[in-house]
Amino acid sequence: MVTKNKKPVIPIAEIEQSAFCQTDAKLVSKSLDEEFSSGVRWQKLPIEYMRMGPDELDVRIREARSKLGDQLVILGHHYQRSEVIKYADFRGDSFNLSQFAASQKQAEYILFCGVHFMAETADILSADNQKTILPNLTAGCSMADMAREDDVWDCWDDLDQVLGSDDKIIPITYMNSTAAIKALCGRNDGIVCTSSNASAAFEWALNRGNKILFLPDQHLGRNTGLSMNIPESEMVVWNPFKALGGHTTAQIKDSKLVLWQGHCSVHTRFTLAQINEARSKFPDVHIVVHPECTSDVVKAADSYGSTEYIKQIVKDSPAGSVFGIGTEISMVNHLAKEHEDKTIFCLDSVVCPCSTMYRIHPAYILWVLEGLTEGVVVNQIKVDSDVAAHARVALDRMLGLPK
Repeated sequence: MVTKNKKPVIPIAEIEQSAFCQTDAKLVSKSLDEEFSSGVRWQKLPIEYMRMGPDELDVRIREARSKLGDQLVILGHHYQRSEVIKYADFRGDSFNLSQFAASQKQAEYILFCGVHFMAETADILSADNQKTILPNLTAGCSMADMAREDDVWDCWDDLDQVLGSDDKIIPITYMNSTAAIKALCGRNDGIVCTSSNASAAFEWALNRGNKILFLPDQHLGRNTGLSMNIPESEMVVWNPFKALGGHTTAQIKDSKLVLWQGHCSVHTRFTLAQINEARSKFPDVHIVVHPECTSDVVKAADSYGSTEYIKQIVKDSPAGSVFGIGTEISMVNHLAKEHEDKTIFCLDSVVCPCSTMYRIHPAYILWVLEGLTEGVVVNQIKVDSDVAAHARVALDRMLGLPK
């Protein structure tokens, strides 16, 4: 058994989140200097960029973008603020964006307006001559940060010692994880999944073994397991700061699904009380939530699914439809703006954007673009070749899943 001498660490993203929470749906655009005054710990820029207002930023971004032409592709995740997403050549979820990046063979530079693990995946899937850039190097993901490589290897070694040859456990990592964790899965007969193909990944795994280790989001793992009739009595949550994850050997042997103790700080804000309030105010409301929400919220919703699913269900609905949505506020705002013939609102009245996605500010985009026009590449994300090769194995297994 691996000895644990570790103390829990609260990701800085979760500490910072409250700095941008407010009780109205409009997040006001500020200079980067003003946003730093909230006490955030973001990558610092030359003072010229820090103090620049939105109008000047917009003019200069468009000028630099024009100079770069098809050398550059800008990707924007659904959760990006509107003043960033307007510059994106393509908007989508993390994996769709990485696939799109890989298809843009003419682009020398891929500017990924998302978070670190997304840029890593884009680097893994793109060509060797392409450079993936993250505008703000501190734009990580609190969920991904909860599954640190050393901790996961300790867990894997513990499980191997407890289970031995009696059981075959297959690791599955959610796309929202570091390249190192994807590589760990690739090395150990595992696979990557998204929120839209998690069930297919579970089926794939259970055809090859009789247990699953699911990383890093316990809620997506639990909700997927429940949808496949795995009872909660056969699930354990692995706490990396306790010996054997906080369980006895018997509990581990009796489990079918080992869930890593990770979560999304945005999606765990949604509650049954919010759903009940929405139904009281709008009797005909359709509640749709992301599967990173807790299982009680998912059960109480009318439907649940990935960001692409939520986007599609709103798009396909008739005019006059009412949606209470349990996902990140920037995406909800995008949908409301694009479908003004429908009533669309976030279930959480306290507006909290994803604090790590929110670290992408137009000032960072301008800084990167103006550097590129001068032949200077900053903030390039480059995954170690050995890690990339094993991560690619796990990603390719996912790509082979049935649609």
